[in-house]
Amino acid sequence: MNPGTILVADFETNWGNKSMKSNTVNIAVIGLGGRGHGMMCTLLAMDDVRIVGLCDVYPDRVERSAKAVEEVYGKAPFTSQNYHDILAREDVDGVLITTCWQMHLRIAIDAMNAGKYVASEVGGACSIDECWELVRTSRRTGKPCMLLENCCYGREELALLNMVKQGLFGEMIHCRCGYEHDLRDEVAMGHINRHYRLDNYMHRNGDVYPTHGAVPMGKILNVNRGNRFISLVSMATKARGLNEWSAKHMPADNEVQGYPFAQGDVVTTMIKCAHGETLVLTHDTTLPRPYSRGGYVQGTKGVWMEENRGIMLEGETEPHVWSAFDPILQKYEHPIWKWYQEAGIQGGHGGMDYLVLRAYVESVQAQTDTPIDVYDFATYAAITPLSENSIATGSMPQPFPDFTNGGYLVREPERCWKYSLSEVCRDF
Repeated sequence: MNPGTILVADFETNWGNKSMKSNTVNIAVIGLGGRGHGMMCTLLAMDDVRIVGLCDVYPDRVERSAKAVEEVYGKAPFTSQNYHDILAREDVDGVLITTCWQMHLRIAIDAMNAGKYVASEVGGACSIDECWELVRTSRRTGKPCMLLENCCYGREELALLNMVKQGLFGEMIHCRCGYEHDLRDEVAMGHINRHYRLDNYMHRNGDVYPTHGAVPMGKILNVNRGNRFISLVSMATKARGLNEWSAKHMPADNEVQGYPFAQGDVVTTMIKCAHGETLVLTHDTTLPRPYSRGGYVQGTKGVWMEENRGIMLEGETEPHVWSAFDPILQKYEHPIWKWYQEAGIQGGHGGMDYLVLRAYVESVQAQTDTPIDVYDFATYAAITPLSENSIATGSMPQPFPDFTNGGYLVREPERCWKYSLSEVCRDF
């Protein structure tokens, strides 16, 4: 099938033609490691959600999560070690995919083919082909597919989005972001802890985890709704961090000792946008450092930097110097964060997990598309294989696929609602 044969506008009209029989959303969780179990527990606290199915390849994980569900409902959910058993059930409205990165898109494709609303945890794709298959499947089935990028609902990210939409930064010019997090112990002990991340570092060299910074910045840059990524260049440093950490902390006979890791310690990716903006991503997880998403937003009227919690805005702050961001943050607090704080709701990662899951649940209830949709999913997942290709070819530029098939030029902003990320809705 030629991916350019179906227009976005044609595709989007397919949604909303099926009404929910009940306000309650029946969800199955596929993947019950630490992240999956935690997200399941967040859903368990929602009175309009029912966990009806659980799946993991490890029986002990299934047992632990099933026990938590039974404690809340008084009845155990359906369980299986084979996700196809979950997808075959008619009582499942949507599936939450929290497995290893390599399986996210494959399960999402199978779930949409089974008629389910999809929500998937983050991570990069294995190939551009599977990104196209993801989009084609969503178009063909009419089933939305949401990338659960919780950082889009972070307090600072939402405030910046609010400020950008009000024009305080002027015309957007340049952004920086990334995932900068000391994960040496988690990666090196991956197989011991039945964690998937290690395999990627052993065999891949690219930005394997691009979304925490890239998706919020992409929303600021209107990617896939008026703008798009057109090309990418990546480079990687040598790999030393995991070897040094392992030599100090791991048994001498462990598989990671002296292993020639493919993944460079620092991967830098530069992306050019159709409207002339640039975006720089950094992946830095195998060296000692404090946590940062490396946020930086620069326009014709001002600039913000995460790491110094500083901002300068013409007409708002003193020129030529960094001003404290916190007072500006409070002044331009996003409406959804005000609501969240006033409601006194609690959720993982400072509330981001709760908000992104509510965006998904309420999309299923309304039978509408999701705020981080299938085009976003494919676009940001594609950064990983494109960065691999660029590094493998001596940092050659890679053309970025347009998963909207030109639709980004004519797509309207998403509907104005509480969880919108292309507009700031103030009436809810």
